[in-house]
Amino acid sequence: MKIEAVFFDIGETLVNEGEIYGRWADWLGVPRHTFLTKLGAVLATGGTHMDVFEYFRPGFDLVVEEKKRAEAGIPNGFGVDDLYPDARDCLARLRAQGLYVGIAGNQPAEAAEQLEALHLDADVIGISDVWGVEKPAQEFFERCAQLADLLPERVLYVGDRIDNDVRPALAFGMQVAFLRRGPWGHIQEDEEALARCRFVLDDLSALPALVDP
Repeated sequence: MKIEAVFFDIGETLVNEGEIYGRWADWLGVPRHTFLTKLGAVLATGGTHMDVFEYFRPGFDLVVEEKKRAEAGIPNGFGVDDLYPDARDCLARLRAQGLYVGIAGNQPAEAAEQLEALHLDADVIGISDVWGVEKPAQEFFERCAQLADLLPERVLYVGDRIDNDVRPALAFGMQVAFLRRGPWGHIQEDEEALARCRFVLDDLSALPALVDP
């Protein structure tokens, strides 16, 4: 089936979250290696990054801590230095090939402005907190297809998580590229789901050639 649109997840697909988590470790007074090791262990047992914050600081309140960080001049978020080196070129090449390119992921509302500041070559940016729906809900993927004005089978969704990206996108009828990077990309496994993916990638550099119409 011909691909006419490509949508990208954000964290660990376009944006490297390693330094972001590192800055949180610094804020909590935890060695970065220790924090990241605990993060991997928690994810491997089905937990979330919020469980890691709670482990190192019981009663952790994300909203309160983000406000404190902003007041201290070290706000949470990402910038150009956090962008994976293959991301910008991949998006630009896909658009040059005539494909509709979207960025859509589970992120706080503030991420919309942060992504705009990166000046990536995309037709649309979708943020879960702005849309009012987040993955793995089917409505999230419906929104992507509607924005591209295409049937789901003409849309490729690219992401690093099996639970939030691969399974729900496949269930909605989209084509999927699983990107094996970041902690979720190496921890989560589902051979059956991966066998149904159009592509399984180690980076984004080869994607434009794979979907070249």
